[in-house]
Amino acid sequence: MEISEVRVKLVQNKDDRLKGFCSMTIDNEFVVRDVKVIEGTTGLFVAMPSRKMSDHCEKCGGKNHLRAKYCNNCGTQLSENRAKKDIKGRMKLHADIAHPINADCRKLIQETIVKAFEEELEKSKQPGYKPIDLDTDDDDIPDIVG
Repeated sequence: MEISEVRVKLVQNKDDRLKGFCSMTIDNEFVVRDVKVIEGTTGLFVAMPSRKMSDHCEKCGGKNHLRAKYCNNCGTQLSENRAKKDIKGRMKLHADIAHPINADCRKLIQETIVKAFEEELEKSKQPGYKPIDLDTDDDDIPDIVG
């Protein structure tokens, strides 16, 4: 696997641990968006894109995220601690959408994205720096009709 491109959007909030968002292109063929660069206790690390875990209200069947205290649909009070726990006993509130399967792949992604982040951070210190827009799509990709 080759990481053929990394685009970095720096986050300006100085007090937050979140330092940037990235999109990563693999083999010039597959893009993973919403990869986060986070400042941890031992330095920068990469968090893969994830979604909030949810469940359904026992009364009406409405969908709610696991931290919700009341149903978004009917207003019924939801039971506490509905989230499953991970191996360390912490509530599992998010699930990865995309993630590496092994340690070597994780290391490659981590090192490549952190390097690109640090390069973008240096560019941002130059006069006339213009941040990239991660939300622009490639218009030359044809729509797939099934």
